[in-house]
Order: sequence, then structure tokens, then C-alpha cells
Amino acid sequence: MLKTQNLIQKIINGNQLAGARLIRLLEEEDSAGIGMLKYLYPHTGQAFVMGVTGPPGSGKSTLVNCLIGELRSRKMRVAVVAIDPSSPISGGALLGDRIRMRRHADDDGVFIRSMATRGHLGGLSKTTRETVLVFDAMGYDVVIIETVGVGQDEVEIAQFAHTTAVVSLPGMGDDIQAMKAGLLEIADVFIVNKADNPGADDVVEQLQSMLDLSKRSETDWRPPVLKTVAVKNEGIVELADIFWDHRQFLIDSGAFAEHNFKWEYQFFRQLVMEMAADRIFDRAKDTPSFLELLDDLKDRKVDPISAAEKLLDIFSPG
Repeated sequence: MLKTQNLIQKIINGNQLAGARLIRLLEEEDSAGIGMLKYLYPHTGQAFVMGVTGPPGSGKSTLVNCLIGELRSRKMRVAVVAIDPSSPISGGALLGDRIRMRRHADDDGVFIRSMATRGHLGGLSKTTRETVLVFDAMGYDVVIIETVGVGQDEVEIAQFAHTTAVVSLPGMGDDIQAMKAGLLEIADVFIVNKADNPGADDVVEQLQSMLDLSKRSETDWRPPVLKTVAVKNEGIVELADIFWDHRQFLIDSGAFAEHNFKWEYQFFRQLVMEMAADRIFDRAKDTPSFLELLDDLKDRKVDPISAAEKLLDIFSPG
């Protein structure tokens, strides 16, 4: 217990090795990791969580890299959760954080963690939520989540981030229309990256037209559309300002605290479902009724839905 308490204190003090160790425990679904989150929870709730999503090739990693530099120039401590595709062999992240953002690797005020999706849908990793909590407890002012970039399904980021930026680029054409039902509806900021390429103004115009058609009251936040050229560091100062303007808007409207509560409720609900399922299967395993149910399922005498209902009727409390 003393060893665990020492690790928790090191995390609260911002020790990156201790934080990395806890994140590894959480990725491995070690019960000790979840247990430590109980003690860290009172130290969370202050970090500003930014989300950056968009299609492959839009330059998200370069944007995040530049954004880190700008936020550090403003004396903010920055943590990054960089979600990468999973290796089909090891299950680990295919792209390493030190490769993509190596110029920040030796900065004690920056903590970058690459995480694999490991089959989790929505462009995030299964342990993204827990990792953000760890960074929050470590005292980072800003946590940036960069999604994997797999297409229109990456709307889960809106559950995690206070401010979500959707990145597009010239040459997308009709893809902007195709994105409308998904990514475009979760955006608090629109970024047209690689804006020195032909067609950037056309993309801005399309996005503005879609915003004009959307139903918003005068008190709602209207997502700004910003042109950037990340490889030249152009538009990055303005982008950081927009993120911070939206943060202030959320605080003034009470939406910042409301977002945190919704985030916490979803985490609470997820844990209840996981714990309940574990307990039900622990109670059921090796019992005659459960084994009989498995045999019926194997022989297709019962469908999975009915089997689940029977299992709950037999083994769930109440």
C-alpha cells in the first residue's frame, strides 16, 4: 500500500515516469490502475481538453505539434493523447509519439502518449478517458486528444473534449458534404489546413454556407472557420486564441462544468456496466444452468439475445 501511495503522490507531483506507469496499468486493464484513479480523482477537473479530428492526410499531427509549441510559449503545461492505428501483430500503436512530435520530447512541460485503438471504434482508444484523468491529476493545463483519422465515425471525441476542432483541407470536394452528418456537427472550430494550396477559399466558403444553414440561437457559439498552414506555422497563434475564446465561452455559460459532469456520468455508467458484467459471469461460470445455456447457444437452440436475457434473469441481483 505504501508503494502505491508513493506512486500516487509522484503522479500528483507531475512525475512523468509515474504517470506513464499508471497509464500502462490502465491499458493492461490492471485493477490496481483503476484503484489508483480513486485517489487521483479529487485532483482532477481543471484541465482544458482540446480535441483535434479530421480525415487522414489533413495534417492533424503537424497542427498539434505547432499548437504544443504555441501553448508552451504561453507557459502552459501540455499533455497529448495521440491515437494511432493498431499493429495487427502486437496490438500496439503503429506510429510513435517521439517520431511525430520529437522536438518536444525533452520538454518537461510536455507529456505525449501514443495509444493504439486496439479495435475500439470512434477514432479513440479504450483507455482515452482514464488517460485524460491521469494527465489532469498531474496538473497539465491542457490535454490535447488527436484522433486516429479514420473517417466520419470519429464523433466520440465530442464526449471527451471541451472544444473539438475538425480539420479539413483543399481538394476534398464533395467529401465536405459527406462529412456534414458526422464530424461537421461536433465541431466547435473548423480548420482548413494546407491553406496555401488551391481551393482553400472554396472549402472555407462551403463551411460558412453550412454554418449559415444550421439552426443556432444568437447566444449559441458559432464555430469559426480558420485557415492554417501548419508546416509554416501560419495561423497557429490565431488557432490557440480561438480555443481559449471557446473555453471562456463555456465557463461563462456554465457549459464547462456541465460538460465535466456529463463526462463523469458516462465514465460512471461505463464502469457500472463493466463491473456488473464481470460479477454476473463470475457468479455464473461453471454452474449447470450456465453450461446448459452455453450448450444451447452452441447448438443454436437459443439466440444470443434470448441467452443474454436468461442469464440476467438467473444471475443478476434483484
